[in-house]
Amino acid sequence: MSTIEFKDVHFRYPLAETNALDGVSFSVDESDFVVICGKSGCGKTTLLRHMKKNLSPYGEFSGSVTYNGKEIIELPDRISAAEIGFVQQNPDNQVVTDKVWHELAFGLESLGFDNRTIKRRVAEMASYFNIQTWFRKDVSQLSGGQKQLLNLASIMAMQPKVLVLDEPTSQLDPIAASEFLRTVQKINRDLGTTVILSEHRLEEAFTMADKVMVMDKGKVLAYDEPRKIGRMLAGSGGDDRHPMFYGLPAMMKIYQSAENGDDSPLTIREGRLWIDSKVGDAYREGVPEPTKAAAADTVKTSAADPAIIVKDLWFRYDRRSQDVLRDLNFTVDKGQLFCVLGGNGVGKSTTLKVVSHILKQQRGKVTVNGTLAMLPQNPQALFTEISVEDEMMEALHDSRESDEVKVRKVLDMLETMEITHLRKSHPYDLSGGEQQRLALGKVLLLDPEIILLDEATKGLDPFFKISLARVLKKLTDAGKTLFMVSHDIEFCAEYADTCAMFFDGQIVSVGKPHEFFPGNNFYTTSANKMARDHFPDAITWEEVAACVRETI
Repeated sequence: MSTIEFKDVHFRYPLAETNALDGVSFSVDESDFVVICGKSGCGKTTLLRHMKKNLSPYGEFSGSVTYNGKEIIELPDRISAAEIGFVQQNPDNQVVTDKVWHELAFGLESLGFDNRTIKRRVAEMASYFNIQTWFRKDVSQLSGGQKQLLNLASIMAMQPKVLVLDEPTSQLDPIAASEFLRTVQKINRDLGTTVILSEHRLEEAFTMADKVMVMDKGKVLAYDEPRKIGRMLAGSGGDDRHPMFYGLPAMMKIYQSAENGDDSPLTIREGRLWIDSKVGDAYREGVPEPTKAAAADTVKTSAADPAIIVKDLWFRYDRRSQDVLRDLNFTVDKGQLFCVLGGNGVGKSTTLKVVSHILKQQRGKVTVNGTLAMLPQNPQALFTEISVEDEMMEALHDSRESDEVKVRKVLDMLETMEITHLRKSHPYDLSGGEQQRLALGKVLLLDPEIILLDEATKGLDPFFKISLARVLKKLTDAGKTLFMVSHDIEFCAEYADTCAMFFDGQIVSVGKPHEFFPGNNFYTTSANKMARDHFPDAITWEEVAACVRETI
């Protein structure tokens, strides 16, 4: 008997024109690790929410969703709460108490366990997840990665048999995301817990999965072993590639572009060995060093015309706290996409708030040469209206243009952000990636000269990231300046003009992508990790694939 089974499931949200789920049928066996991927709005979150009784969305439903043969909607509340755990996308949305220790105990208290059992399980989970050092802290003091780990530990204290995770790493930096996913894998391997994970970051998730499901427009496009999924998405190459091909791990994209076979390498280790077997001897015989991407050779510089100047900046949130920003200095040139990378809690978002004058520094000077707007990390902070098109129109509220011009601008922006089909939807009914697109579109309608972006690619599917890159390129070509804080190493490597590393309240390294990434071990692209012995200057999967094809 399957642990989770969907049979011909159809679901439509109220007032929606199309089904969010359209004839979905599949099963998940006990102890499986299943990864679900697909473009934003394809139905991933809707699918996952149908696996948890109290999270099932409201709308028109038909079909059957069962847990161990019983309809999930008819499960006793205690079984649903204890045996099916659910980790949401935003860590803050799931925290319900003020202390770490109480958060760990809350679910057990709600289920009515005695104090002795609660203490034993809390101690066990705190030890297993290595939470002892911050066990008595306020939850408000935790980083995003720690909050998400706490959510996971709180659920595991109830000893669930199924663990459902909805893009749990979307707000985490690369290292925290990697550690979180490894913990999930450890739970699956050590405890036999069935794991169903929705994720856009497939680099590591693919290597952990027993099966991968690809969703498209509410349907299950494919459901198979990871290596076979890569071949299916690759098609015959070029325009025949499915949009989710661009979300595959770098090694699979390189392999399918260079060799187009069925048995694709999955891990960086496998990728290094495959590249070595293909190009190792030929390279030593004198294959020329690959040329760098054209973008790296045409980086725009305009040191005489800076858009943002930060000099000797110091900031702390209160007198007794430590400095968050320490003698921070940097310049962002006009017409550039300037990307800042670094771990959670090092001061990146604080820097954006100081530059935008949301926060006031204690010392130092910030100079902004031009009108400025900011996309916050939480897109919902910008939402005030009841429909997507009303949100867009609200951005033009103070404009003196005619209503006809405003409507045309809104329609153009809806098309640019690829959310025209959602114009009548409520902003809170959108997926995380769709909300991000709406918020970005609203900011762009203000037509600022300088745009601050806090995790602009968070929650976006890989295919729309390509569209976003085109939008950002048009903006910089038009003289707009983009200052972006990001955890998305691959996006920054491919599209940034300048990259910087933020650490301990300062920028410690700055350079063009082809100077910045090759020297790093962790803050670099997967493609560079795999190919640096042979092609040290190649940082994107396209560059590595081209080098391999040229060599073999």
